[in-house]
Amino acid sequence: MGTESDGITSAEQEPTLARELFGDRLDLARRYTDDLITRGEELGLIGPLELPRIWTRHIVNCALVAPLLRPGVVGDIGSGAGLPGIVLAVARPDVDFVLIEPMERRVAWLEKQRENLGLENVRVVRARAEEYRGEAQLDQVTARAVSAFAKLVPLCAPLLKPGGEMVLMKGAGAAREIDSAEKAIRRFKLTGVEVLELGAEHGVEITRVIRASLPA
Repeated sequence: MGTESDGITSAEQEPTLARELFGDRLDLARRYTDDLITRGEELGLIGPLELPRIWTRHIVNCALVAPLLRPGVVGDIGSGAGLPGIVLAVARPDVDFVLIEPMERRVAWLEKQRENLGLENVRVVRARAEEYRGEAQLDQVTARAVSAFAKLVPLCAPLLKPGGEMVLMKGAGAAREIDSAEKAIRRFKLTGVEVLELGAEHGVEITRVIRASLPA
């Protein structure tokens, strides 16, 4: 499946784990990834250095979060290229997704992916998280590479139903981010705040998630 960008940087080949993660929807994941490889750099969605790790660093990294989602409505804050929103919508057709993104060109990309992949469980909203307030409340919220946990809590918490959950993708400093968010955690009375590490059993780069719940 590998392609090249400008004839120099070769895109990563699809790993065997992809079939396990996407099952009978693997073809949709392939089509999305191929489009990201072909047009992602041009549209400013990914950098050129991401092509050699496009599957493991991005697609698989996001798909590992899919089992943490529950049937209902999940908001993806700052959806950007659709990482993780589009990937999760492919992996979990039983979950409805609202992709919340303020930049017009990224919204256009997300709408095109929704249309091209036939993702009936996806709605794209052009807005910042603060502007989405007042819409239907969400069961869960996710985000990837958007902001520190301390800043995400006041953005995400007002979007959630009572008992709703944050499932936020983070880097190696996730535990430190929780320590730095002590005031925000107290303010919104978050419970069950924890760092989950996903993917070790598959021998791939660890996906870290901060999970936290609002009181019911």
